[in-house]
Amino acid sequence: MKVKVLSRSHMQYMRETKHDIHKVERNYSPNLHPFETNREYKRAINAVKIDRMFAKPFMSSLEGHSDIVQTLAKHPTKLSTLLSGAANGEIKVWDISDGKCLKAITAHNSIVRNICVPLHGNYFFSVDDSNIKQWSFDHIYNTSTHSSQALQPMNTLISKTVIHGMDIQRNKPFLMTCGEKVDLWEESRPQPLRTYRWGVDSVNCIKFNPIETDLCIGAASDRSLQIYDIRKSEPLRKVVLNMRTNNIAWNPMEAFVFTAANEDSDLYTFDMRNLKAALQVHKDHVSAVIDVDYSPTGKEIVSGSYDKTIRIFGTESGRSRDVYHTKRMQRLTSVVWTADNKYIISASDEMDIRVWKAFASEKLGFKTFREQSTFDYQNKLMEKYANHPEVKRIARHRHVPKHVVQSSKEKRLMVSAEKRKESNRRLHSKPGTIGFVSERTKSIVSEEK
Repeated sequence: MKVKVLSRSHMQYMRETKHDIHKVERNYSPNLHPFETNREYKRAINAVKIDRMFAKPFMSSLEGHSDIVQTLAKHPTKLSTLLSGAANGEIKVWDISDGKCLKAITAHNSIVRNICVPLHGNYFFSVDDSNIKQWSFDHIYNTSTHSSQALQPMNTLISKTVIHGMDIQRNKPFLMTCGEKVDLWEESRPQPLRTYRWGVDSVNCIKFNPIETDLCIGAASDRSLQIYDIRKSEPLRKVVLNMRTNNIAWNPMEAFVFTAANEDSDLYTFDMRNLKAALQVHKDHVSAVIDVDYSPTGKEIVSGSYDKTIRIFGTESGRSRDVYHTKRMQRLTSVVWTADNKYIISASDEMDIRVWKAFASEKLGFKTFREQSTFDYQNKLMEKYANHPEVKRIARHRHVPKHVVQSSKEKRLMVSAEKRKESNRRLHSKPGTIGFVSERTKSIVSEEK
C-alpha cells in the first residue's frame, strides 16, 4: 500500500529577518472555519474605520503669489515641476518636492489666461488677453532665482482679437486659441493658419485631444460644446446644454470620451460619437464647477468648484468618492492631477496653491512587503463588504463646511419639488402625453452637425 504524506519544511520559506516567525500553512476548509464570514465582516469594519482615521489628504501649500492664481500646468517629463499663472501677469515655476519657487517671471501685464507645455518639455507658452509668449526652460533652470535680470521670451505672437484660452497640440507645433473666434497657430508664424467660427458667441476654453491629436473641443458662451478637426476648414459637431460649460478635460485612455465642468454644479461625461445623451452625470457639487482634470489612469476625475471644495469622482460613478476642503481655501480656479497618480494640486482665490494626496489615507513612501500585504488585504475586505450598511455608512461619512450642508439641503428640496410637480402633471394628464426624461438627456437642448 502506498501512502502519500504532506511534508512542509520551514526551510522552503524565506523570512524577512531572523527574528521573524516561521510560515505555517493554513487549512482553508470551510468545515474548520464556521465563523470565517463573521470574522471577515468585523475586520472589514475595522479596516474602514482605520481608513477614515488616517484620511489626512492635505500635504503642503506653495505660497508666494500676490494675486489670484488663475491657472496651473504640469511638466510632461518632470514630475516635480509645476507652473502657475496669476491674475497680475506673474508666472512661477515650482519644485513640488522641495516646495520652493525655482523662478518668478513677470510675463504679462494682465491676467495669465493659460499655460501650455509641449510633450518634449523644452519650453512653454503663456497667454494673456492678446499676447502669446514662448519661454525656454533652459533659461529658467540656468538662471538664479534671485537674479535681477528679467527673463525675456523666445518668441511673441500677437492676436488681433481678445483671447480667452489656449491649448497646444501634443506632437505637432500647433496652438489653438479661443475668444471672439477660434484660431489655429503655428509656433513660428506670426499670423494664424486658420480661423473657425460657428455662431457669433465667444469661446471660453479649448482643449486638444491627447490621443486623436488633430481633434479639439471648445466651450462657447452660447452654452454649446463645439468639436473641431484642424485638418478641416469647418467645425464638425456641436451640442447645446442648458447652462454654460466652464472647462473640459479629455480622457487620456479613451480617445472619444471627455468631461465638461458645467455652471449648473454638475459634470457631464460624453462620448463625442454620440452627443445625444451623456455617458454619466456626476453630481455632488452645490455651485458652479470651475475646472476638471483626469487621472493618468483615466478611471477618475477631480473637479474644483465655486463652493470651495474639491471632489473626486470615478468615471462611471455619479457620486464623489471623496471631498477635500479647508477653512481658509476659497473658490477654486484650477485643479491638476499629477502624472504619477499620487497627488492633486489645486489653486484658489486666496493666492495659494495646495498639494493633496489623491488617496486620502494612503501611506506614502517606502512600504515593507508585510505592510503592503496588509493594505491590499484591507482594501479587498472593504471592496467585498462595501454594500453592507455599517461599512457603507462609515466609508461615506464626510465632514463638509456648513454652507455646503445648507446648500445641499436646499438643492435636494428643489429637486424633490420639481420631481413632485412632474409626477403630478403626469398623473393628471392623458396617459402617454408626458413621458419620462432621462437624467443623462435632461440637460441637452440640441445637437447640430
